[in-house]
Amino acid sequence: MWARAFARTLPLLLVAAGIVYDYFTPSEYTATPLFAAAPLVAAPLHSLRGTVLAGLLAVGAVLVVHGVLGIVLQVDAVTEVVTVTTAAVLAVLINTVVRRGDERLATVREIAEFAQRAVLPEPEPRIAGLEVAARYEAAQEDAFIGGDLYAVQDCPYGVRLVVGDVRGKGMNAVATVATVVGAFREAAEQEPALEGVAERLERALTRAGTRRDGVDAVEGFTTAVLAEIPPGADLVRVVNRGHPPPLLLHPDGTLAVLSAASFALPLGMSDLGGRPAPTVRDRFPRGATLLLHTDGLSEARDARGEFFDPAGWLAGRVFSCPEALLTALSEAVRRHTGGVLTDDMALLAVRRHEQ
Repeated sequence: MWARAFARTLPLLLVAAGIVYDYFTPSEYTATPLFAAAPLVAAPLHSLRGTVLAGLLAVGAVLVVHGVLGIVLQVDAVTEVVTVTTAAVLAVLINTVVRRGDERLATVREIAEFAQRAVLPEPEPRIAGLEVAARYEAAQEDAFIGGDLYAVQDCPYGVRLVVGDVRGKGMNAVATVATVVGAFREAAEQEPALEGVAERLERALTRAGTRRDGVDAVEGFTTAVLAEIPPGADLVRVVNRGHPPPLLLHPDGTLAVLSAASFALPLGMSDLGGRPAPTVRDRFPRGATLLLHTDGLSEARDARGEFFDPAGWLAGRVFSCPEALLTALSEAVRRHTGGVLTDDMALLAVRRHEQ
């Protein structure tokens, strides 16, 4: 904050330094670089009006100093005025280009934010007796969406959830996210078993892979964890396809890791064989919170290269609501990494009402 404030006052400081330098040094020395730098520094930091004022101030300061020294019409003095004036005009042009670029960037950000909301809409805070909160934090600054995904669907079989992580980045990853989320919403309504939902996602990714070229066509995959909370039962079912296991935080702060007894391949790798993904069942009592996350959380590293341990950090803690849990967890990860994420992070928390 202080660095930016100093940078914004730098044009004025440069003009002041130029006046002092020109006035107190012999005539063969010139402060032209200082005066010329003032509007150029102002160009990317100030508005068009501020840049114009900085240029006028620099040119005016040169004329005043020359007038005091009585050298207004000397060749070197005229050259200095022309140089500073040229720099001021260039600064105005630079400012115009920068402002147009900022406007385009703002438009791109709006489009990206709209795309995120379209592909990963924010779930309702209350769904079928559950409190729900979701969060997506991109590793790249100003990015809104990448290869992580989440979705919540209220269906005849209960509330079903998915959190996943698509291999790769860029538009192919975003397209895969859209494929997985769309297939999940359809399958969640139609498949009576959670394993069937996972198989539908597998087939959707296989079909999408045949339409892609390059590495993504043969090496594309998505790790995912699916959960189901059936109506009228203190129960949660989990199917894990190569993803970090969900965490179940009980009302008293005790924590359970919902790990499967055997590993299942990620979605999109069925051609390699492997066993079907087992279903994990556990109690989901009232007041408990289920947390699904991507490896952007569990593989966040500190300066020494040590991973963040979400289970260790959450154990023994109690939170008022899922949103409070996600906020505290996100802040803890930022502290652990020094504020720098190396991978996108998707978080989805669901809590059963205590009454």
